[in-house]
Amino acid sequence: MAKILELNNLNLGFNTDTGYHQALYGVSYSIEQGKTLALVGESGCGKTISAMSILQLLPKNAQISSGEIIYSGKNLLEYSASEMQKIRGKKIALIPQDPMTSLNPLFTVGDQLLEVIKIHQGLVGQEAIKKATEAFDAVQIPSAKERLKNYPHEFSGGMKQRAIIAMALACDAEILIADEPTTALDVTIQAQIMELIRQIKEEKNTAVLLITHDLALVKENSDEISVMYAGRIVEKASTSDFFKNPKHPYSVALLNSIPSNTVKTLSIIQGQPPTISQQISGCRFHPRCTECTEACKSKIPQLKEIGPNHFSACHLC
Repeated sequence: MAKILELNNLNLGFNTDTGYHQALYGVSYSIEQGKTLALVGESGCGKTISAMSILQLLPKNAQISSGEIIYSGKNLLEYSASEMQKIRGKKIALIPQDPMTSLNPLFTVGDQLLEVIKIHQGLVGQEAIKKATEAFDAVQIPSAKERLKNYPHEFSGGMKQRAIIAMALACDAEILIADEPTTALDVTIQAQIMELIRQIKEEKNTAVLLITHDLALVKENSDEISVMYAGRIVEKASTSDFFKNPKHPYSVALLNSIPSNTVKTLSIIQGQPPTISQQISGCRFHPRCTECTEACKSKIPQLKEIGPNHFSACHLC
């Protein structure tokens, strides 16, 4: 299967009042057409900032020092602002983290969808309205044409998320970045949104980058998993292999912390992830790792293949 998007050795940091602090360390991952890659890890590990690098929607103080982001054979980091404007939404669409604040409350949902259609599809008038109605129908918003006239406050959280997904559908994006797409939604709506994303992937052969800290969510909704910790990829595997045979101590600890009917006491990971300003020698997970050795404290483990398409960055693997 052809890779539609590749991050190669991406290094990124932030210029702050106390100097430059690195946030991503040689991050590499790729997505195949029609597949879902889940990028998982605790909050603050670098998942979202790596995705924002793809779209070049970084804060002003962010700086990419090296690496490549290859889309359809070209490095997006070499694109101008106007060239990226043609990519965002039309080719690579984003479902942002918070559906409650992602729509402008001063405009109808339909106006915002029609603007996206005008910019990326060049359609206006009745043609644009028809395209917008079809997009609402595709995400199962009832009375689609009438709901175009509603303002965001007239939509529930789940309906807002559907409207945002409709904007991606209206432009026939090849890649869908779903950043915590079920945040602030109840369990029933979460399942509906994930089923909708899965249908889009299957029907349109869309590549999906699913960003989440919820391993239970990705088990049924991804093909591959990349685990991030403190700005590094520490494990990569197929979803089925990962859940059957996790290798990195951090991955094992994450899986052991998932609630289960068979486990009465949840396992916890002691301590907190490091901030970007903290200098940690060796493996960045070693202060919290129960398997830590002397080598872990001094030598940075490299991501290496330990089985067919299964990679881990651990001295013990």
